[in-house]
Amino acid sequence: MPECETCEYARFDEETGELICDACLDEDEFYKMLTSEGSVCKYYKNFDEYKMVRKQN
Repeated sequence: MPECETCEYARFDEETGELICDACLDEDEFYKMLTSEGSVCKYYKNFDEYKMVRKQN
């Protein structure tokens, strides 16, 4: 899924050299995510590194 690179749950696995999903999903939810035919992940959460800074202002 192309949006994984900007997802808050995406983590880089140094052993495999790939992005992995670090969302807290059970087996059924994870399976549905991997086998879904849609191109949009319903667990996607946009990573915004400036989110905290905007709240402080």
